[in-house]
Parts: sequence; structure tokens; C-alpha cells
Amino acid sequence: MMALLDRERSILQFNHRVLAQARRVDVPLLERLRYVTIVSSNLDEFFEVRMAELLEAAHTAATAAAQAQLAGVAEAARALIAEQYAIFNGELMPALTREGIVVLNHAERDEGQRQWVDDFFQREVRPLLMPVGLDPSHPFPQVANKSLNFIARLSGRDAFGRSNAVAIVKVPRTLPRVIRLPDALCGGRQGFVLLTSVMRAHLGELFPGRTVEAFSQFRVTRDSDLEVDGDDVTNLRQALRSGLSRRHFGRAIRLEVVSSCPAELSDFLLEQFQLPASQLYRVDGPVNLVRLNQLIDQAAAQSLRFPLHVPAWPTRRLPAGVPIFERLQQGDLLLHHPFESFEPVVQFLREAVDDADVLAIRQTVYRTGEQSELMELLIEAARRGKDVTAVVELKARFDEEANINWADRLEAVGAQVVYGVVGLKTHAKLLLVTRREGGGLRRYVHLSTGNYNPRTARLYTDIGMLSADAALGADADGVFQQIASQARMRSPTRLVAAPFQLHRRLLSHVDQVAASARAGRPARIVAKINALTDPALIEALLRAGQAGARIDLIVRGACMLAPGVPGVSDNIRVRSIVGRFLEHSRIFYFRWGEGDDDEVLYLSSADWMSRNLHRRIEVAWPIRDAQLRQRVIDEALVPYLHDQIDAWVLGADGSYRRVAEQGVSAQQALLRRYAGGA
Repeated sequence: MMALLDRERSILQFNHRVLAQARRVDVPLLERLRYVTIVSSNLDEFFEVRMAELLEAAHTAATAAAQAQLAGVAEAARALIAEQYAIFNGELMPALTREGIVVLNHAERDEGQRQWVDDFFQREVRPLLMPVGLDPSHPFPQVANKSLNFIARLSGRDAFGRSNAVAIVKVPRTLPRVIRLPDALCGGRQGFVLLTSVMRAHLGELFPGRTVEAFSQFRVTRDSDLEVDGDDVTNLRQALRSGLSRRHFGRAIRLEVVSSCPAELSDFLLEQFQLPASQLYRVDGPVNLVRLNQLIDQAAAQSLRFPLHVPAWPTRRLPAGVPIFERLQQGDLLLHHPFESFEPVVQFLREAVDDADVLAIRQTVYRTGEQSELMELLIEAARRGKDVTAVVELKARFDEEANINWADRLEAVGAQVVYGVVGLKTHAKLLLVTRREGGGLRRYVHLSTGNYNPRTARLYTDIGMLSADAALGADADGVFQQIASQARMRSPTRLVAAPFQLHRRLLSHVDQVAASARAGRPARIVAKINALTDPALIEALLRAGQAGARIDLIVRGACMLAPGVPGVSDNIRVRSIVGRFLEHSRIFYFRWGEGDDDEVLYLSSADWMSRNLHRRIEVAWPIRDAQLRQRVIDEALVPYLHDQIDAWVLGADGSYRRVAEQGVSAQQALLRRYAGGA
């Protein structure tokens, strides 16, 4: 098998593509700034999870290869960060100034603005600060993950006559990072100050009688992956709740300081956090660009944002006033988010709660958010005496606390809460309603490629399906039964589940396509996924391509398959779409002949990664209705294969090239298609 592309570098390459959006003049200015903040957020998670694993591997293995990989990934991360701050300082901030939106540092503020900032500091900031001068009785304080802090070197003596030279100031997270100045002080412009600038201007006041000779902002990123040994845990929720309290103080992974930070201070911090010099990152600006989202939210400039998008209600397929149960008896309902509204899914659950004939509701809970109407409806259903089962994934990374809280509330009203299967994350998106009809029971099911989160349903592209298909409902019930009882269940007839059949089914379809290509028959694979890292699937795709199959892969993020390698992957093309919305839908299309039965199209919650296919509970389901299948092809595959301005093409060397700066955008075309209703 050919050498695979490096996964970590591929993840960083994706963030380069996101960052490229910040340079696009056809993207509204505040949205360009938002892409910069998205990259910062992505990098935080990259260091918290991926870099943490690399550091552990380099420390444990202590081999030259492990050290070289760590150094190479760190170098690639530095290049990305340098580009990020260059865009922020050199392009976006000057452009915002030209639009009358200014971020003023202390030197740029006039006397009136300085007085206002001073009043703000004394009133809102100073009472919350507790500087710590370091000495044997004042050790280096606990510094939380990704929190803002200052380090200062002081001259002179303290109130007790001692010359302890280093002090730390922790900045409370409750304080806003971006503060808007009163319009009356800004001469017709919108003026903002950063909390870091406010702190810098008043740092000396925290140490009366002493001089601040040098200082720096700093921020430490920590290992945030919660490790829970399922074999030794009797109550997963309790164990994770305990782990969450420790997450903020896990092993240090990255230290960020400003570029002007003196070496003696950065070296001191590295020593305190037990980090090698390779994990020091100097940045030319605020150490946390994620918080610039507060500027985007406060700026009064709608013309500098994307035009408001209101997801369309599928009027022709779900007329207003028609109960969803009644509509589903006529056939399946497919919803393409965010172009179509997520509200029919909420209405489906709302009707189930209000319907006296609905006896049972089952739902998987992965990422729903801290506030969720869907979760409130489940709670209300349990209050009304319906049989409610929630499969809550407590290890949904960075959503653990919200999910634990929902589990507590669901159990408090009598819902049955289970936490999936130890060792496997429940990533499948399933909602099952059982209703009494005509003397019997009928199941209704919703399946989706994305989460039960109305907020992200407006930001991510996903496809969901509502169905009254008896076989599909029975399969969904089987999944819930298996998760709850952990008993062996009958083989499903519609759903394909991981970690049981899905990986084998995908390999089988790829081999079918390869055999068709060798026989000279039509052979086609198109997959739209978020990541491709599973070695067995990559090897199967290479064999199919070498047999003559045409293969197009639309991979948003990490892709370890190198396309276009002569004699190896000539027939495989890989493209990535980065646009206004986060591409999130997973679609698998296979054709191995000319007949109507020689093709299949699946929607799925699973990416083509080993963890999804072997260490998660996932589902894929075929779209059997020919019209719905063609709709998915026409809306979610073909436009993306012809996208130009949001598309990037992967080369054999692992680098990406943007297709064009003008032309067709699949997302924009879909926005126009649905602008008049669906």
C-alpha cells in the first residue's frame, strides 16, 4: 500500500483553507474576521487533542520518528498562526478602520477615551483582579486552560520590603474581551478597546510603589481529552463529572505569549508549565483571537455580514397545517439543511409530545447545546407519562457538561437515560416515535447526518429524513434496544450500523465497483464526507481506481489518500468545499452496472475514519425512493463536483489548490434555489 498523507498536517491544511476565506474580497468584511476566529477555535482543539497525543507519543516512544513528527507538525502550526496574524493585522484591521470600525490601543486613544477606559477599569475590572507576587509562600498559581493572564517583572520592593520580581495577574473569564466605547467619544466611528489593552494601560496600578519593567499576556492550552477507563468505572456520569473539574488543569500543551515578551519571562513560564521550548508560540497580537467574535457581534454594520438567510419551510412537501404523522403516511420527507428549515423536526417531536396516541419516544443525544427545545420537549413528554428513552453520549467532546445536565433533568422526570456502550461513542442521529394507530402500533423515525441542534442546523449542511417506513422503524428500534440491553439483535434490513456491518458494507460496495470496472461496465463512486483516514477503505479505493473506476471524493477536512499519483490513484479526484456554511453531510454513492438495481446511495452519521467505523455507534441508511435519491444527487453531490470558487483540489503531494476566484458556488446556488420556498 502507498504511503498515506499525514493526518495532522491534513487537518492544518484544512485550516489554511478556512483562513483563505479571510482573504476573499467577495466575502463580507466581518465574516472574513469570523473565519480568523474559527481558525483560532479549531487550533485550540487541535492542540488540546491532536498535539496532546503527539506530545505523549514523543515522550513515551522517545524515538527519532516521533520527535520528527512532533517538530514537523509544530512547524506547520507556526506557519498557519503566522499567516493568521498577518491577515488580522495587515488586512482586516486596516479594512475595518476604513469602514469606520476601529480598535484603539492606549496610544491611539484621546483624552476623553482614556478617561472613559480608566473609569471602566476602576469600576468593572479592578475589583475582580487579585495580583499574586511570587515567593515561597505565594507559589505560581493554578492557571486554567485557555484563560487570559499577565506576567510582569517588577523592580523596587513590596510592602514588606522584599524584592520578589515576578507577579501573575489572572483575568476573570466573566469580563468581556471586547468593549465598545460610547459613540459620542468616537467622532462618528464605532470605537472598541480590547480588555488586554485596558489591562496593559493600568497594569502598573496593581503594584503601587513598584515599577513594571516588562510584561506579557500569556495563555496556556492544556490536554482536554477526558480519559475514563470503562473497566474501572461503575457510574460513567459521575466519573465524567469528576473529570470535567480537572479538565481545566490538565497537562500543558502550548504556551502563547505576545511577540514582545522578554525571553526571561517566557523561559520562566515554560519552566512553570514543564514545557519544552518547542511548545512556545509567540503571536503578534491578542493571544486569543476567538474572543474577537465579540467585536463581530457588537459592530453595527449589517452590510459587512452575510445577507440574512431564513431557511425555507418545505411548503410543497409539507403544506402548512398538515400534521407530520399524516404527511409521513404518504411517503418519506427529506430535509436539506440549512437551506431548508430544521423546524419540521422540532414540530415532529412537538406533535409527538402533544399526541395522546404517542406512547414512546426514543432519541440519541450527542450535541444539542446548553439550551435546546428538543430536550425540553423530551422532558415534557416524560412529565406527561410517555415512555421516554434518551441515549445520552456523555463523551461528546466539549459537550460533556451540557449532556450531563440534560441527563440529570431527564432522569428527574422519570425518563430512561442510558449512556450508550462502554468503549463506543453513540454518534448516530436517531429519533423514534411509536404511536397507536388502528388497533396496532406504528413507528415514525427521523434520521440525520447532523446533530439535533437547531442552532448548528442553520450553520452546517446536513440532510435529514422523516419516515414511516415499517422496516426502517423496526431497525431503528433494534438499535435502541441493542444500546440499552446490549443483547444481540437481528440483522437490520434497512439501516447499516457501525461497529457491526458498516465498514464491511462499504468495503463490499467498493469491491463491487472495482469488479464492474474490470468487466468493462459502468463503475462510479462519489463520497461526500468530512474526513478520510481509514487505511482499509483507502486501500480499497486505490484498488477500485486502478481497476478503472471513476472516483470523486468530496472531503471537507483531513484526507490521507493522495489522488493523482501515476499508476496508483490516477482515477481518483479529491476536492474540499469551504464556504459560508460548514459542510457536514455524509453521502455515499456507488454504481456497479447499468441497471436500476446497480446503484445505491446512503446517507450517514459516519465519516470514513477508523474511529467512526470501529469505535462508534453510527448508522447509514439507503435512499430507496428514486426521486429522493435523485434529489440528493442533484443537490448535494453534482453541484459540489462543479463548484469553482469554494472548491479546493488536493494534489498528489498533499497540497491544495483553489479552483477559481470566480464562477459557481454550490452553496450559493442552493441558497438561490430555496430562496422562494421549497
